[in-house]
Amino acid sequence: MVVQQYRDGGGARAVRALAVAGVIAVTAGCFGGDAGSGASDGSGRSSVAADRPLDLLGQAADVLVEAGGAETRTSMETAAGGTRVTIRGQGAYDFRRQMGRLKVVLPEDAAGADGHRPITELLAPGALYMKNRGAGVPDDKWVRIDTTTLKDGNLLTGGVTDPMAAAELLRGAADVTYAGKSELAGVTVHHYRGVADLGRAARAASPQSRGALSAAAKGFSKDAVPFDAYLDEDGRLRKVRHRFTFSSEGPEVSVVSTLLLYGFGLPVTVTLPDEDAIYTGEIRQG
Repeated sequence: MVVQQYRDGGGARAVRALAVAGVIAVTAGCFGGDAGSGASDGSGRSSVAADRPLDLLGQAADVLVEAGGAETRTSMETAAGGTRVTIRGQGAYDFRRQMGRLKVVLPEDAAGADGHRPITELLAPGALYMKNRGAGVPDDKWVRIDTTTLKDGNLLTGGVTDPMAAAELLRGAADVTYAGKSELAGVTVHHYRGVADLGRAARAASPQSRGALSAAAKGFSKDAVPFDAYLDEDGRLRKVRHRFTFSSEGPEVSVVSTLLLYGFGLPVTVTLPDEDAIYTGEIRQG
């Protein structure tokens, strides 16, 4: 395996509470998988190389914008006190409009004995919309959250890290190691390990993502976010795994968020709900 180093300045109750408070109660949150295939898009882009990883990772979000839409699968695994809870999602995302639609499935542990219907989430710049959110919200209503007011900037709250935010985080990459070339779902990918700085990523992010990432940079106790990123020969992000750590009441909580992208070029249509479809009543916490 090729290894090169690059530097650039610059308990069960806790887990259950996090999952319930995040996706079910819409205040804090919690997601592995593999998928994807696709050949070069014929854009003439230079192949990914091992000698300029900081540039490649810093441009990953821009390359996705050029690619347009893609299908996505997500997982968010939360661990505390030896207990793990995993929330999974699947859907599609338009990187040009920075909008997506996903179906998020809660584990039985987080949802309770009766289980929970999948939650539909709409992602948009500065906003998260959730349907089938439960806890007193009518079935035909959506909950809207301003992600710029969330302490985590919606990196964790919805149980899904916004795909664009996940890519934009790589703009803050440092201490990057090239871990070699491998294959992911039939596609050749280049694997990079490193640490992303939330504050630096927020400053370099696109205007649509900057507010949420700035909130995350202020809200997390640790700015450093370790990651593993896999880019294909055209520089498109195929998989990224971020590791978030923060303290809550009780043991320290670790969240591993994984995003998989495939089916590039897919037309993605996202229609946001009208104002009269937004629930404005009180939301029960649990």
